[in-house]
Amino acid sequence: MARPPVARALHDERRAGALKKADIFEFYRRLAEANPDPQTELESVNIYTLLVAVALSAQATDVGVNKATKALFAKVRDPQAMLDLGEDGLKQHIKTIGLFNTKAKNVIALSRMLVDKYGGEVPNERALLEELPGVGRKTANVVLNVALGAETFAVDTHVFRVGNRTGLARGKTPLAVETILDRQTPQPFRSHAHHWLILHGRYICKARTPECWRCVVAELCAFRPKTPAPKQKDAGGTP
Repeated sequence: MARPPVARALHDERRAGALKKADIFEFYRRLAEANPDPQTELESVNIYTLLVAVALSAQATDVGVNKATKALFAKVRDPQAMLDLGEDGLKQHIKTIGLFNTKAKNVIALSRMLVDKYGGEVPNERALLEELPGVGRKTANVVLNVALGAETFAVDTHVFRVGNRTGLARGKTPLAVETILDRQTPQPFRSHAHHWLILHGRYICKARTPECWRCVVAELCAFRPKTPAPKQKDAGGTP
């Protein structure tokens, strides 16, 4: 009989030899000391534009999304304005983003649902957010955390990698990693935890070559062997 998701997550954690409680606290403490006030790198002007930006960011970079939405959010800041712009108009703004046709269709559909069902307001519950077209658990968690301050853990590719590689939260699925993070992340780090992990994965614990030599949590991390600093070349071009 298959284990339920939470049970599988806890099994994965025990089997993999996760970080100890004291190490987890120190892990977050060091990330917090290095970046006391982490913020999302997606640009938005309100909860609706945040929702749209996060939905557009799937399989795209935050930099690319920000470039595409700069002009869009200058004139479209609510669901009705998005509907007035229309799907074709939206595509002209986001055509540089991957999967823009599908994303444009979803943004128009979610905007219609917000207008028809919620009076143009973005709901503040995960289950209701996940009912919106193109909005999954990760997107809902980001919106709840960034806009409403909820202690949610959005597991993207960066968080999934960092959790598994370091031993902070080892799981086979994003939900398993999220479950472990939610259970083990202590105060006062819960509100900012997913931002620290995303940024750490984006700039330090990179997919191909983690930069262990400049990582503040390297000695706590289970990853082996540590990546050494690149060799420096002298003025004559020799190592």
